[in-house]
Amino acid sequence: MLLINRERSLLAFNERVLAQCELPWTPPLEKLRYLTIMSSNLDELFEVRIAELNQKLDALEAAGSNEAPQLRKDLLEVATHAHALIEKQYRVLHEKVLPELESHGISLIHDAELTVAQKRWVAAKFAREVAPVLTPIGLDSAHPFPTVANKGLHYIVELAVGRKTAARAVAIVKVPRSLPRVLELPPSGKKRNFVLLSTVIQSQLPRLFPGRTVTEFSQFRVTRDSDLWVDDEEPDLRRALAGQLRRRPFGQPVRLEINAECSDALVELLRTHFFIEHHEVYRVNGPVNPARLHAIAELAGEADLRFAPIVPRRSGVDAQGGDFFESLKRSDLLVHHPYESFDAVIDFLRAAVEDPGVIAIKQTIYRTGSKSVLMELLLEAVRRGKEVTVVLELKARFDEETNINWAEKLEQAGAHVVYGIVGLKTHAKMLLVLRRESGRGAICAYAHVGTGNYNPSTARFYTDFSLLTANPIITDDVAAIFHHLTSLTEPPQLKRLWWSPHTMRQELLAAIAAEAEHAKRGQPARIMAKVNTLSDEAVIAALYAASEAGVRIDLVVRGACCLAPQQPGVSMNIHVRSIVGRFLEHSRVFYFENKGDARVYISSADWMSRNLDRRVELAVPILDPVLRDRVVEEAFDIALKDTRDAWALQRSGAYRLLRPARGEAAVSAQLTLASRWVSTTQVMAHGE
Repeated sequence: MLLINRERSLLAFNERVLAQCELPWTPPLEKLRYLTIMSSNLDELFEVRIAELNQKLDALEAAGSNEAPQLRKDLLEVATHAHALIEKQYRVLHEKVLPELESHGISLIHDAELTVAQKRWVAAKFAREVAPVLTPIGLDSAHPFPTVANKGLHYIVELAVGRKTAARAVAIVKVPRSLPRVLELPPSGKKRNFVLLSTVIQSQLPRLFPGRTVTEFSQFRVTRDSDLWVDDEEPDLRRALAGQLRRRPFGQPVRLEINAECSDALVELLRTHFFIEHHEVYRVNGPVNPARLHAIAELAGEADLRFAPIVPRRSGVDAQGGDFFESLKRSDLLVHHPYESFDAVIDFLRAAVEDPGVIAIKQTIYRTGSKSVLMELLLEAVRRGKEVTVVLELKARFDEETNINWAEKLEQAGAHVVYGIVGLKTHAKMLLVLRRESGRGAICAYAHVGTGNYNPSTARFYTDFSLLTANPIITDDVAAIFHHLTSLTEPPQLKRLWWSPHTMRQELLAAIAAEAEHAKRGQPARIMAKVNTLSDEAVIAALYAASEAGVRIDLVVRGACCLAPQQPGVSMNIHVRSIVGRFLEHSRVFYFENKGDARVYISSADWMSRNLDRRVELAVPILDPVLRDRVVEEAFDIALKDTRDAWALQRSGAYRLLRPARGEAAVSAQLTLASRWVSTTQVMAHGE
């Protein structure tokens, strides 16, 4: 089957992120932010995906498998593309981003550019705040190579022969994470000048080695395998995971970043010490880890160099006044973040906490942040005597420590905390409120289901859908899933929701196959989907078959897409686009024409094997016809008209930035949606 390599597709996504730095309508500080986002994305690619493939390769080679040579070839090809992309990143930094910031009075000062006064300031700063926390380690039999943690900044320093030493020496200097990576120099007129901590250190390195001469030095950073391996059968999963977290910074090395001008001898010393292969060494033309430049965007507060602020519309009961629960009895509420405020979800939970009729609250938590108003509300609910149950995913990658801390607080308060199903991550986003209502003679259920995390911070720049409902068709299914997650019962038969790992794959493949049958019979047939990643081979095969049957298929895939569109005899009816704009496209929405009686779902699941087979996920139907039409318009109709932020995946596997026809104005889906509820002047990007 024809597939695009997933890792190369991820690198292509990061090319699209980097391209934002070169677009004329991206404000200068936002260009810097995009460049740092790309660095963080690549870190995760190496820490997780490349590390996983390296482990697989080691296992295949140890077993003598004939699959090993092809996997090694694939990894080398990915490395070639990664090297080219990183070279371009530094070129864009030096030729585009920094010069533009400098033209607006924001400068990143290098060692050779420091004035006499700035050198004095740097020297004093170093002596007072930096040198005391640095511990140079000279390498010899009594001083072994120090432990180098994942992504920690270090220097390798070569020292000349000294008066009392007969040989050159090498030292390692660890830069503590407690030190700020970016410092602002004293004011100079209207200009704001910044200097990297690495510049401060390297300008003063000789002071760390009195009596010796520094002949060479270089920054370096090692990226390590950061996945956690915890046996799900552990009697205390939380304790076992906490132990693994302490070992995470010291996983298998998968990448060495070092300054381009570093000598081959020092590079070889590091490469052999960390057992890094040649293609895993990345010589960079500038500061190691550009992600730390994000601090400049944070410190420089010039509003005219950023995207204009957007104040999201307040939706639903919080905007109209009245009783939240009675309003949901009358009709469902759909909220599209970040164009509409996440406060609707917070207010729903707050209403549940404060309402004396609410007797129980159940919620899943995947990522919520270290400071969370929702978690504080759950704690308050416990204090008010309500039954609170939290299904908390301990193994949410890179959020494990935060979730462990919340688990401890909730348990200490008296909440029921469980960690889902053994062997599965709970990725579904759902909140259930049970309320005893006078006059109705029963306990009524209310639910929130969504495509994004319960994280108010990311809800300001991730696009997601939230559905709040009292419809028993949905609330009964949500209640049944919660019961399954907290007990040892068999998986229930749901009414309308699809859920992984039990029915979603079968229902999804059946829905795709049904559209193919409709097309063969000459009936209306169309599929549209909006996901972050498309890589599951069975789903791709089903989409190929539907395309050949005559189904028109439009896919909006933000990140990696392994499906190859527009291939003769395979996928000529499939069009794929990716939208990379001001907001991170995060919602998952599925549309099936169904002979004119459209079926629309919002979901927590991407079309990946892990989401369909190894996670608890939901796909929830939008039953209200008005809301269904709204989801279709906002998720697809507007997105498919985008001629500013959209990239089309070509037959060749490359992406092409879409442009408007001659004489037509560019259309941005994100700006179109934002402009519906706030003034146009508030949301127009810089330079338009």
